[in-house]
Amino acid sequence: MKLGVETIWQDRKRVLGMPLTFTKYFLSEDRLFLQTGMLNMKMEEVLLYRVSDIGVHVSLGQRIFGVGTIIIHSSDKSAPHLELKNVKDPLVVKELIHKHVEAMKTERGVRVSEFLDDGPKRHDPCTPPPKAEHLE
Repeated sequence: MKLGVETIWQDRKRVLGMPLTFTKYFLSEDRLFLQTGMLNMKMEEVLLYRVSDIGVHVSLGQRIFGVGTIIIHSSDKSAPHLELKNVKDPLVVKELIHKHVEAMKTERGVRVSEFLDDGPKRHDPCTPPPKAEHLE
């Protein structure tokens, strides 16, 4: 399937180190795509500036075949956790994704504090409480 965007990196989920599945991964300048299925296709997309954490998991079996799983955590509502399973050279790909995530955050002026949620605001004991308005 044509994405209509220029891809920087692409790969397939691999079985025994060979790309034999219908799960495909694409990285563009500003988005990461996960495409699954052959007849019924599903496409997940994460905007890179929304990515909050990137991890890599490589089991013994994956090490033997030179593949690993990249775990993406984001503030995306539809795909907050995305796993790129059994990709070739996972550490190199993770760094490539990280580089583009940081570039997109810088380009859009996104700060880390925009992703932090302190929970409900508490009253500061050093400031007077807000005046209550009474309806009479």
